Amino acid sequence: MLDLVILSLHFFICLLISVAIWRGPKDVDLPSSSTGTVEKEPDGLILIGKEDDIKKSQRITAKVNGREIVVFYHEGKFHALDSRCYHEGGPLRLGEIEDINGQACIACPWHKYKITLETGEGLYEGINPLEPSPTPQWQSKGVKQRIHKVTIDNGNVYVSPPDLSVSFDSDYFADKYKNSGDLSMEKQSHSQAAE
Repeated sequence: MLDLVILSLHFFICLLISVAIWRGPKDVDLPSSSTGTVEKEPDGLILIGKEDDIKKSQRITAKVNGREIVVFYHEGKFHALDSRCYHEGGPLRLGEIEDINGQACIACPWHKYKITLETGEGLYEGINPLEPSPTPQWQSKGVKQRIHKVTIDNGNVYVSPPDLSVSFDSDYFADKYKNSGDLSMEKQSHSQAAE
C-alpha cells in the first residue's frame, strides 16, 4: 500500500513539473535590453539605432518586416539574429552570451540551447562512443537560427531585410510571434477557441 502512495505522489510531482516546464518562464525585460524603432532606408537597409546606444546597452530588440530580431554587441562586434530560439521559441534577448571553443554563443534562457552569434549554428555536447575514453566535444547541428547582416554607417546600425528564399528552423517561431510577440499568440488562440 505504501508503494502505491509513493508511486502516486511521484506521478503527481512529475505532472506538476511537466506543466511548469510546458508553460515556460514569462518574458521579463533585462535592464540592458530595449526595443528599437526601425526606419527603412532607400537602399533597403533598416535602421535599428545609434551605434553608441547599442554598445552601451549591449543588446536591443527591433521589428524588421514584422519579424522581431535581437542585435547584440559583444567583444567589439555587432550580431543580429531572430529573437526567438529555433528549439521552442525562447526569448534569446534574455539569454547569456558564452564562449564555446572560441565562438561567442547565446544560451537560450528556457532550455540552454547554444547558438553561435556569428553563424546561427546550433551546438551540442556529444561523445564518440567508438573512442576508448570518450570525452564530450562540442558539435554543430548546422545552421538553425536565422542571422541578419549588420551594417554600420555614420554611427548608425542597420540590418538587411531577411532573405526568405532560404528557410531556417527559427523561421517557425519568428512567424508564430510575428505581429506583436506573445500578444499575437493569445489573440490567435482565442480566435481558434471561438471557432
